Amino acid sequence: MTPVPADAVRFDAGRLPPGGGGASPLDALSVPSAVAHGAVRELLALRPVLTACGLGLGLAGTADPAARPAGPAEEAAASAMPDGRRREFLAGRLAARRALCAVGLDCGDIPRAGRAPVFPPGRTASITHSDGLAVAVARVPGRLGPAGCDLELRPLPGAAARLVLREDEERWLREAGPAEHLGDRLTALFSAKEAAWKALHAPTAHAGPAAPVNHAVPAARTGPTACAVSTVPAACAACAAAREASAVRGGAGRGGPGPAVPEPHGLDGFAPHCARPVPAVPAHSSGTLRDLRAEPLGDRVRVWSRTAPERAVDVRVVPLVDGVFSWVLGRAAGPADERP
Repeated sequence: MTPVPADAVRFDAGRLPPGGGGASPLDALSVPSAVAHGAVRELLALRPVLTACGLGLGLAGTADPAARPAGPAEEAAASAMPDGRRREFLAGRLAARRALCAVGLDCGDIPRAGRAPVFPPGRTASITHSDGLAVAVARVPGRLGPAGCDLELRPLPGAAARLVLREDEERWLREAGPAEHLGDRLTALFSAKEAAWKALHAPTAHAGPAAPVNHAVPAARTGPTACAVSTVPAACAACAAAREASAVRGGAGRGGPGPAVPEPHGLDGFAPHCARPVPAVPAHSSGTLRDLRAEPLGDRVRVWSRTAPERAVDVRVVPLVDGVFSWVLGRAAGPADERP
């Protein structure tokens, strides 16, 4: 991935070089690709930065022999999954336990509300997956605030912008830097929104049964250029973006000609129903990534709900191998134009 110009999104200026971070058992993670191996090295180098933010880091590969169910909830969920998704799911749970252990907390079985993990009281964490690597962050006890993270090891194609952003964000995307870096800027905003979504919509241990939220992507255009997938029920923005990217390339999908389509939410390919169930959220919450507003502010991205601007978080986005890694720094005062 070509670095994003500094005048576009000024990623973390304190980014540490690959290979740092010292020796760790995590250096021997079982990850399936060279890209994921590179990501492990750079994530380990980021550990001091995350520690300074009050976060512990956990990593696990989908081939890690320790990635096994920790209790009946994980066993039941994993048993209903195809092999690839099961390995990813269990790696994510293992990464979460490692992140919590890094901040001095234990954790056993991690149940789900929809597709979101539900952590025990007193434990705040977030999980993300990409290319066979699971990453989790956990907040240090006593440090209030939500947790959210996102790993994207494959850049999003620029043609998917209208499925992730609204016009005010697309304007920034076009004007913030050279056109050849548009895909990098889009991936940064997409990842920031994904991390923010997890933080703003995290279930609690006391939450009731999950209720799927309709992730239909509203049509961003009308007429002959309207997106063909914009009205698919329960389609999440990432799945829709990936399908649209395939259509833009003339039907080339995974393994076909052209650059690889990003695999939304770390799934192996696209779910046949293209659904992303999420935990029940308040009525004022967003239903798609387009209903979150993102604006770069120096070394961070502020993300807030368009329908409830007081629900806002700041997100740090750093380049990682060919993609980005994002994590929520904490709650923000509100939209960028209302910051102190």
